Amino acid sequence: MNMPLPFQQVWSPEDAVTIVTGASSGIGFELTRMLVEEGAHVVAVARRQQRLTELANATSCPERVHCIVGDVTDASTREKAMAAADSLRDGRLDLLVNNAGVGAIGPFAEASPERMRRVMEVNFFAPVDWTRDALPRLRQAAQEGGHPVICNIGSVLGHRAVPDKSEYCASKFALHGWNDSLRAELVGDGIGVTLVSPSTTRSEFFDSLVETDPGQKSASVGSWPPTRVAQAALLAIKRGRSEVILSLGGKALVYADRMSPPVMNGLLAKRGR
Repeated sequence: MNMPLPFQQVWSPEDAVTIVTGASSGIGFELTRMLVEEGAHVVAVARRQQRLTELANATSCPERVHCIVGDVTDASTREKAMAAADSLRDGRLDLLVNNAGVGAIGPFAEASPERMRRVMEVNFFAPVDWTRDALPRLRQAAQEGGHPVICNIGSVLGHRAVPDKSEYCASKFALHGWNDSLRAELVGDGIGVTLVSPSTTRSEFFDSLVETDPGQKSASVGSWPPTRVAQAALLAIKRGRSEVILSLGGKALVYADRMSPPVMNGLLAKRGR
């Protein structure tokens, strides 16, 4: 596998055709804005038209933001986004960012089956479906001499699970495993696959938790603002990085678990109520 040097830029946003899901807030909003400022066209996908309009107006080139309103789990949303991308450079796609996500907080035993299914649909099955549809377009970019990339926004909780987030952890572990298999399968096609694993991001994520009491918070192992996460994600894409784990707290959680899982199990275990 090609392992570029730290200073080497592999992917360029100049005139790139990109798709970013979950673009109306947080990481997706900031990443879209950065991509546009560096010359990319972005098909920005989210459920809120007003926020997508605000996003376009927050850039210096609003005509480069192509807004698609809809749920990422809806096939019609995906079809509209792919058609918008196709119209920009004759079917070529240079970057797909699977960013849209939802969470849930609370014990697994007290949750409905629907909570797990909803989180898995948004966080795992949607990226799978978007990637499946994007692959012919990404291959076209590679055949035309480009360096197309799939960037999956994962989580440190896709490396080490914690209590009361079983659905979210399951979805991010699934994304992590699929991402690594996909990377190995696509390297021969010239398509890069990058996994970005933030810890808690200071965004609207906690405003849309599935089947979770309003106002719920969770203990953080290190948080970054969305701008910083987006900057790190864009740098990883440009450099062709396979995986990046963000924040000192996030790295500490992941590497401590790798060194001694039993110790981490004990530290994270919930005691009797």
